[in-house]
Amino acid sequence: MAAFKKIAIFGVGLIGGSFALALKKSGAVGEVLGVGRRRETLLRAAELGIIDSHTEDVAQAVAGADLVLIAAPVAQTSALLQAIAPHLQADTVVTDAGSTKTDVVAAARAALGSKIHQFVPGHPIAGREQNGPEAALFDLYVGKKIILTALPENPAAAVDRVTDAWQRCGALIHHLTAEEHDAVFAAVSHLPHVLAYALVADIAARPDAARLFQYAASGFRDFTRIAGSSPEMWRDIALANRSALLGELDAYMAQLSQIRALLDQGDGPGLEKTFASAQAARQAWIAAIEAAEQARSFEQGGD
Repeated sequence: MAAFKKIAIFGVGLIGGSFALALKKSGAVGEVLGVGRRRETLLRAAELGIIDSHTEDVAQAVAGADLVLIAAPVAQTSALLQAIAPHLQADTVVTDAGSTKTDVVAAARAALGSKIHQFVPGHPIAGREQNGPEAALFDLYVGKKIILTALPENPAAAVDRVTDAWQRCGALIHHLTAEEHDAVFAAVSHLPHVLAYALVADIAARPDAARLFQYAASGFRDFTRIAGSSPEMWRDIALANRSALLGELDAYMAQLSQIRALLDQGDGPGLEKTFASAQAARQAWIAAIEAAEQARSFEQGGD
């Protein structure tokens, strides 16, 4: 018997669709029901085998579900939780995949009230610049981190149910508070996306943009890859984590100002010292990632 009789997914694109495909491949779910704003998206998800059925009726979606995943842009989370709340049965657990957490927790408390214990906030650290059901991959989460920012009200059984679902997708579970999560990801995820968008927008707005893009090569492509991500999603993330992101932008601008001053002064040794420090930090980070991957491979019986 499948571990989950029914899972309802609000948002059947890259994140929700990959979650569904992974659980279906593992044989962990009996039925995956999709809910979305666009009927054509739901029909496409059904054609691709991501979902078994779909509906626009929230009551029908939630009824009998073991688990509900909200995988829509974070700005939609509050409205979705308000729609779900009246129909939420006592044995159903709700989680999300939003890239910000303090705003989601606040929205959940307001929408769910006494049912807040049934909501376990989460964030899968995985993605691609492509969007929509076509971008979904059954192995997107294999070896990737899933951050759970469990609430004091969450019973262990609710956290365990969400943990079990993500682990069946091949993911690694980590735990942070909502505040810790937003501070960390403002620095290492939200800021890089803003910078990538800003650079491409700057080049695109220049009179000689076509010539500049003509000669842009792998360095520009690698740096700006994430500017191909969903503008709607990243608009919502930036606004939702505005305070922490503003702090990170200020810190980054201060660093740029220091580099500009070194360049203006023709200070080669100073520039090299700054670049070398960054290089060493990146090499240490990559080495740590590779060591962790080797350790996981060994634990799983790999070479």
